[in-house]
Amino acid sequence: MKVSVVAKRNYTAISLIKKHFEVVRNGDICIAIGGDGTFVHAAMKYDVPILPIRVDEDMSAGFYSDLSTNDMPRIIDGIESGDYDVVDAANKLKLDFSGKEYFAINEISLNHIKQEVSFRVFERNKTRKKIYPFVIAGDGVVVAGEIGSTAYNRSAMGPILLSNKVMCVTFLNTDGPYRNSLVVDSSSTIEVEVAKYSGILRYDGVDVGVLNKGDLFRVSSSDRKLRLVKMHFKRESLGEKMERIMKRRMER
Repeated sequence: MKVSVVAKRNYTAISLIKKHFEVVRNGDICIAIGGDGTFVHAAMKYDVPILPIRVDEDMSAGFYSDLSTNDMPRIIDGIESGDYDVVDAANKLKLDFSGKEYFAINEISLNHIKQEVSFRVFERNKTRKKIYPFVIAGDGVVVAGEIGSTAYNRSAMGPILLSNKVMCVTFLNTDGPYRNSLVVDSSSTIEVEVAKYSGILRYDGVDVGVLNKGDLFRVSSSDRKLRLVKMHFKRESLGEKMERIMKRRMER
């Protein structure tokens, strides 16, 4: 099998992979070795199934990974024997802005620059409907799906989603009587319009542009699938992942 490898450092595990597989630019699968940022980078770069592996010696949290570099011998055996599944983990989020499309793994966000940014949020299907009747002012807003709900959205106290049939809209340090996150059907399109001041539009931490009063963007669930390689010998539940991450943080 031909594989691609994405890593920020030359980990020992890469040498082991090269002994067993042909490492190429466009492999049958992509092995992402590192933390969650490495996984997201790999998923943005490649459309092939991604196998995320966290690095134990770096104390990497690796929320997306069931496996660590300590599992490498069994991972290699599993790949060689085909003892794994390829699963559709989520639909990538589509960002429509200024006539262009961008695709995100985790989230799409509007963040304030020097001061708060004021904005309106709509749900657009056949018609444009106000989700909240008033202008919202604060540090910005995050839109995420199931995969991204455990990333920036979770840090902003948004809900963890256990279904790919919904998206959430989480407000960042907003003023006013309404601060709760919104959960909407994934068939909907979320539209955010800047009402006052300016904000930076980002997807997965990548800057897209500055939005000023009257500018807007739309977020929807795309047809592009995020596919993951899941080994048969080890799969973590959400509870197991959260327990592991909390233990790691306490060790730090």
